[in-house]
This record gives sequence, C-alpha cells and structure tokens, in this order.
Amino acid sequence: MELPFPARLSRELLLRQESQPRLIRDIAWKGQVRLCARYRRLARTGKPANIVTTAIARELAGFVWAIARQVTVTTD
Repeated sequence: MELPFPARLSRELLLRQESQPRLIRDIAWKGQVRLCARYRRLARTGKPANIVTTAIARELAGFVWAIARQVTVTTD
C-alpha cells in the first residue's frame, strides 16, 4: 500500500497563503502536519480507507473551526 507524501507546501499554496495573517497560516500548517501523520498512522494499522478518511475529516473540521474563530468578518 502506497502511503501519501509528508506534509508540505507547494509553490501554488504558498502564493495563495501570502495574503493570510501569520496566525492563520500557523494553524493551517499545524493541521497539515498533524493530519498527514495521523493519516499515515491509521492507514498503517490496516484500517479501511473510508474509516481513515472519515477520522481525518472530523479532525480537519476542528482546524477549520479554529481558523474561523480567528477571522474577522466584515460586512459591506
């Protein structure tokens, strides 16, 4: 079974993140590192792919929530 690559930032992703505040980029990177490692760990134990993906998606929701709490909403 081929496991995914380690956490990294592509050139395209770096360009998209340039305009984001440092705090948000830090949360996103922390999530990237943690979720990549967690995916590899769960997949290595032989869990079914849909179980692994669901677990990662649930944890990803937590990181999205953390970022959403940091964003200031402006209304026009």
